[in-house]
Amino acid sequence: MRNLNNVPKVILESKSIGHAIDFKWNKKKINELLDPFEENEDLENLLTQINHKASVGLAAALLEWIYWRFTGYTKDTNDTQKRIEALWCSVDNPEQTNPLLFDTDFEIPASGCVNGALWIAHMNVRMIDTLYKKGSYHLQNELIGLVLLVRHVTPKKKVFDHWFNRIMIELICLYPCEYQNLDLNEIDEEIYDSSNEPVICRDFFFDSEFKATTEASKNAIHSFIDNLNYQANQFLNLSRVHS
Repeated sequence: MRNLNNVPKVILESKSIGHAIDFKWNKKKINELLDPFEENEDLENLLTQINHKASVGLAAALLEWIYWRFTGYTKDTNDTQKRIEALWCSVDNPEQTNPLLFDTDFEIPASGCVNGALWIAHMNVRMIDTLYKKGSYHLQNELIGLVLLVRHVTPKKKVFDHWFNRIMIELICLYPCEYQNLDLNEIDEEIYDSSNEPVICRDFFFDSEFKATTEASKNAIHSFIDNLNYQANQFLNLSRVHS
């Protein structure tokens, strides 16, 4: 899966492509997605079991669900695609990307079904990118809102649920968090180094035939990066050859 031109089979099965914008979108839902921590403890505990590169890969995959859901409804998905590409480059090497800045002056409203959902998705991804590059031990928590958002806007939620549950089982098995049993309050100011974690690729999330090995994952993500038009993406900084 060398680029984002082909819709993943599972997203097609979820009926996300071209489906009517018929999900609820009001102030209460927006607030639930912006501050999802109190009532989603089980999801939080699940996400804290995966490592940092897996977390960023999951963020890229979730953002791709958002990308396909709103393609055709707004031109802003062009920006979404660039952010997805940058996340995958960051999985390989964070130095290959620039900060995923978004609405730094908070001038873009989160209202409107399409624009509001994209605002929340892009803001979540910005935080994930920032915490990943800072080596924060609280990175995984920022995925909660993104998971809930994708599920909320997806027409066939059972398809998403099945995909997400399967992916999480595999991630926890193959990409476990190295510090899940530590007291985060004691290491809050420390910096986590994820450079030695194995890379993960888009194929892991969307190609049912893909067999995840270290070599296969490296080859797949490098193939993806090699096919990017980095001159057309302001978030990419591929001036150096990937590792």
